[in-house]
Amino acid sequence: MVTLTRSRQPRKQRKALYNAPLHVRHRLLTARLSEDLQRQYGIKRLPVRKGDTVLILRGDFKGVRGKVTEVDLRRMRIYVEGATSKKPSGETVYYPIHPSKVMIVELDTSDKRRLEAIERARKQREEYLKRLEEAKETRAVRKPEVIVVGQGGSEQRSSGQGVENEKSL
Repeated sequence: MVTLTRSRQPRKQRKALYNAPLHVRHRLLTARLSEDLQRQYGIKRLPVRKGDTVLILRGDFKGVRGKVTEVDLRRMRIYVEGATSKKPSGETVYYPIHPSKVMIVELDTSDKRRLEAIERARKQREEYLKRLEEAKETRAVRKPEVIVVGQGGSEQRSSGQGVENEKSL
């Protein structure tokens, strides 16, 4: 996640969000990938782009599947082909949808740079998972230290596999 401010105050969080530059807003316009795409590309989420096919998961247009026609960085909304409303004049307009409420079901892979970015993200995720697995293994190897207190108040330390150097009384 992109950190915009160090403050916890909601008003400062909102201010930082509304005043964020466009290159940061692009990072905030991410949507999760479908399970098939997650398996195929090895990542969980990606910024939404014009040309992607998305499935709307929340709101009045829940279940609608369509292509993204426009990404509005200033309003932080996307416009999907199937999500439209009619104006009183009869004109049909696209309804703005927040990208967190959609799931990408088909990627627009016409851009080579986007594919390179996906590959970089996949490698980062693999490294993270490898480090996480190594940390779990090192925790499993370490055995907890057990302290056994005898009758005379003498303490004996053990590495968890039974008491060593136990005094016989």
